Amino acid sequence: MTRLTRRAALAGAAALPLATAAARTRAAAPMMSASNPPYNRFRLGEFEVSTILAGTRTVGDPQNIFGMNVSPEAFKEASDAAHIPTDQAQFFFTPTIVNTGAELVLFDTGLSAEGTTAALAAAGYTPDMVDVVVITHMHGDHIGGVMNGDAPTFPNARYVTGSAEFDAWSAMGNDTFDARMKPLAEQTTFIADGADVTGGITAMEAFGHTPGHMAYLLDSGGRQLLIGADFTNHYVWSLAYPDWEVKFDMDKEMAARTRRKILGMLATDGIPMIGYHMPWPAVGYVETRGDGFHYVPHSYQLML
Repeated sequence: MTRLTRRAALAGAAALPLATAAARTRAAAPMMSASNPPYNRFRLGEFEVSTILAGTRTVGDPQNIFGMNVSPEAFKEASDAAHIPTDQAQFFFTPTIVNTGAELVLFDTGLSAEGTTAALAAAGYTPDMVDVVVITHMHGDHIGGVMNGDAPTFPNARYVTGSAEFDAWSAMGNDTFDARMKPLAEQTTFIADGADVTGGITAMEAFGHTPGHMAYLLDSGGRQLLIGADFTNHYVWSLAYPDWEVKFDMDKEMAARTRRKILGMLATDGIPMIGYHMPWPAVGYVETRGDGFHYVPHSYQLML
């Protein structure tokens, strides 16, 4: 039988701080910076849909972009209610990949070829696997990855975009458009409202953000989803307050009408949406709230 003496007890007590300190030293792990997974995938009927994170950045002074026609007090009140700051915002750039079973369709190409191909690789795809590239509109953060240097990033793809959008930008003389989209004109199919990209993917007019901005309705196995691109650009300052002006909306009155029309449809019919700039992973639902709308992030509905 072992007896605990006073001397042994004191020695053990004295050793405890050293042992604890050593354990803490061994258990210490380096701090990791905040990050997001680069892709999110789910089924929609017979389709497989993946959103890919082609980039994200923090932007200061968001009322310089959103809510330009409201007072700082109104902007702060709405922001405080949503628990978001008024001095900065996080922007997300989210192309979408749809595997129809017959074709791999990419919607928009991000800020650069490097960012988009890296996100594609994380999702298990290579650029040569893309069969169709759909361009919702011609802003630089949507066509930035179309070309890799002087060559197309997606060498085997055909291209689809709205005819009104392409024609409008052709007339503007925009350098980014001229360098990235004009060289692909002969490989591009130009469509209008109601046209099919391929079976189960239909174009929907969503003008205002740009002259010919298009959204796309997916329909497979009795399930629907809208790829909304930029018809609404922020889940609070644009979606919840559809009449608030957005800096990058080229026709602000038309953009507000488009927001109300499409958000009303989504809320009434219970159709989920992917928004290019919505909080990652950019998938959610819309419900009416007061005179505006409320964004409900996807949880597990599309996993079932």
